[in-house]
Amino acid sequence: MFGTNTYRRPPPKGFLFFVLEAFKDTTILILLVCATLSLGFGIKTHGVQDGWYEGGSIFVAVFLVVVVSALSNFRQERQFDKLSKLSNNIKVDVLRDARRHKISIFDIVVGDVIFLNIGDQIPADGLFLDGHSLLINESSMTGESDPVEVNSTENPFLFSGSKVADGYGRMLVTSVGMNTAWGEMMSSISGDSNERTPLQARLDKLTSSIGKIGLVVAFLVLVVLLIRYFTGNTQDKNGKKEYNGSQTDLDDVFNAVVRIVAAAVTIVVVAIPEGLPLAVTLTLAYSMKRMMADQAMVRKLSACETMGSATIICTDKTGTLTLNEMKVSKFWLGQDSIEEDSTLVDAANVVSLLHQGVGLNTTGTVYIPASGSGPEISGSPTEKALLSWAILQLGMDVEKLKQGYRILHVETFNSDKKRSGVAIRKSADNTIHVHWKGAAEIILAMCSSYCESSGITKSLDGDRFKIEKIIQGMAASSLRCIAFAHKEISEEEMGCHKDESKHQLRKEGLTLLGIVGLKDPCRPGVKKAVETCRLAGVDIKMITGDNVFTAKAIATECGILDPNHQVNGNEVVSGADFRNYTHEERMEKVEMIRVMARSSPFDKLLMVQCLKQKGHVVAVTGDGTNDAPALKEADIGLSMGIQGTEVAKESSDIVILDDDFTSVATVLRWGRCVYNNIQKFIQFQLTVNVAALVINFIAAVSAGKVPLTAVQLLWVNLIMDTLGALALATERPTDELMQRSPVGRTAPLITNIMWRNLLAQALFQISVLLTLQFKGESIFNVNEEVKDTLIFNTFVLCQVFNEFNSRSMEKQNVFKGIHKNRLFLGIVGITIILQVVMVEFLKKFANTVRLNGLQWGVCIAIGALSWPIGWMVKLITVPDKPFLNYVKRAEARIKRILRLFNQMGPSSSRLGIGCGER
Repeated sequence: MFGTNTYRRPPPKGFLFFVLEAFKDTTILILLVCATLSLGFGIKTHGVQDGWYEGGSIFVAVFLVVVVSALSNFRQERQFDKLSKLSNNIKVDVLRDARRHKISIFDIVVGDVIFLNIGDQIPADGLFLDGHSLLINESSMTGESDPVEVNSTENPFLFSGSKVADGYGRMLVTSVGMNTAWGEMMSSISGDSNERTPLQARLDKLTSSIGKIGLVVAFLVLVVLLIRYFTGNTQDKNGKKEYNGSQTDLDDVFNAVVRIVAAAVTIVVVAIPEGLPLAVTLTLAYSMKRMMADQAMVRKLSACETMGSATIICTDKTGTLTLNEMKVSKFWLGQDSIEEDSTLVDAANVVSLLHQGVGLNTTGTVYIPASGSGPEISGSPTEKALLSWAILQLGMDVEKLKQGYRILHVETFNSDKKRSGVAIRKSADNTIHVHWKGAAEIILAMCSSYCESSGITKSLDGDRFKIEKIIQGMAASSLRCIAFAHKEISEEEMGCHKDESKHQLRKEGLTLLGIVGLKDPCRPGVKKAVETCRLAGVDIKMITGDNVFTAKAIATECGILDPNHQVNGNEVVSGADFRNYTHEERMEKVEMIRVMARSSPFDKLLMVQCLKQKGHVVAVTGDGTNDAPALKEADIGLSMGIQGTEVAKESSDIVILDDDFTSVATVLRWGRCVYNNIQKFIQFQLTVNVAALVINFIAAVSAGKVPLTAVQLLWVNLIMDTLGALALATERPTDELMQRSPVGRTAPLITNIMWRNLLAQALFQISVLLTLQFKGESIFNVNEEVKDTLIFNTFVLCQVFNEFNSRSMEKQNVFKGIHKNRLFLGIVGITIILQVVMVEFLKKFANTVRLNGLQWGVCIAIGALSWPIGWMVKLITVPDKPFLNYVKRAEARIKRILRLFNQMGPSSSRLGIGCGER
């Protein structure tokens, strides 16, 4: 009735927009001018029937390049639009039909009652119904960073887009979508998918450098060809001089000049590797789609590639390494362990107090269906486990409990305090009771007495150490220890102000009611995932809020700590110890730490900062609101899709949809795959660039004409840039990728191995094609047109065969797993079919002639030679240190020597050194 909870967005960019964008490329515009002039002169000289071929061919080739480029960008835009919708599809808890449901933010309607907890984003405008200590961060609306308290008396208004900073509550939705304060603002904001990733920025620099070289070569070719033409050193198809001074028709001169300019411009088109940004885009878009299927949603493009360089992963324990399926498996009352089927007849008063401590000090909810089936419990895994235990084992009646008590004040749980408290008033006798629950050792420190299984209260003075040992024993069995404490207080102690925020809960002199141990089993496959990361050279550090003993036990179970190795003091530390180290001590010990227990979000942030200062590329997992600073500080922030708060998700780069560490290891594989695929394509593309530039330059300087025409070079550009990028960008991750060391921050984009491979293939192609250029007619006893077609056909087939070589930069077997990549085989097949059509059927368009079976066989045989050459070249070992480092070092030495001689100055003559010798 009041509209949907969605915002009007500016319409997405259409296909035509990207076509127009592609036409803004300077080289494309120059080619269009050349095509127009060529078309005009051709029709004027040879008539419409024969004169349109050359100019029309360039038009068609340019059109194909533009359409393919626009289509790729359009598909990428659509992909990012879909991902944007997915990342905005937040799940929220609402009350419908008297029970709690999880629904999409888009399905919220006016009149819904929504549950709000720490870290939640408020999904619509509404009014505060009930809750406690609710603090809202409205900085997205007002710009004020200080949280605002919301209550039913002074400030009951809640606005969509703001976040819950503390406390919990329920709200009634009063307006949705475009009727909210946030809606109007959001409708004017368009999501930007033009984010440049660090790798794209590096490739832009590489493209620019290669483009400059291409411009120089093209300019030299232009000058040489013009000089040769106007000095009468070029001949037409009939062997006559093309330029005879004033005797030559002006139209023929213009036509020749346009053809020369078009050839020079086309060299620039081939030289500028515009396929590199396209390859990155295709690789990222493909990997994002695949990662989605592997339970990882990419929020920031740069994270795809950065993850491949990660050297350390700092991970949470609960829900990431473990299943987050809590179950109470131990219960201690005083110094006695209470079995599941035991009845606490003597401790009825303790059971009653535990009912209050569990049932009223909680953010979970219990719904008892009318059908009489089991209770439906909602909330965090810990809350659900405790409520389930209290109902099933202790016989707690939630409805009766809520009727008998009124909540006065709540202190909500957060990862800093690791405890939550509640003050309640008992209706029967008007007494006030304070209940605390939280991490066992923290609650124990607040207590001065404890309840025995007989129901008697006893002083802790002599027994504190024994109860600490019980907690340590449970923790060593991988149990999360939660303690309950209670104290009855007076009105004066409570300080019953009208202003609830001034209420204070008693924090000392409490009575320990009992301790429960919650078992959270490790996720299946997590040990293997940790081992996989280790083999890949990535160190795993576990950062948890649990105590040292629980942390050690879980870390050993997951394979982070070696069970056969004695753990030393530097491998397992507490957050407090790490915090209290000096900066020098932290920097010295941070790499040795495997487990940090009882850590606060600040400790996590501190560790990330120290590791980054040490030069590591750090990935961090987090789910809580307080994890946001560490997630933002890390090179890659990984938030949890199920347990993660909206604040954590917004601060992260990738959302792990199933909260599983195995998915983190999968993201690492994909990150390395992205980087590796882009390197493969760079190697493939640069081989073609080097070969095309050298061949055309040498042929132009020596023979006065280029063997590859504008249309042919545009065709090579199309199959190389678009089809080549698509073929190599869609390779799936292999196990070999996870057996290498991480790339890190400073590794060069073009490695020595890539230089070795591309230079070998480029030299082979240059030598073969130049041989064909200068000796092809006599070797094959053919005319010039057939020779030029042979050169073009051989050049394209060399690229097709080299595409296989590019699948692996180091492995000699380039066919391994090729049957799994049907897209690669399909693209190679399409390229070959289109090449046959170009040579055999589009003769006037491509400036080719038909080849016989023997000539095709020769072209294929020459192209296939790149396989054995690639196999042999990979036997040559190359140093790990980049080639450019040697050049820089030699340059530095020369400068140092020159500086030394300059410093010696005239005194060098006293040493008998002459100017020449100097």
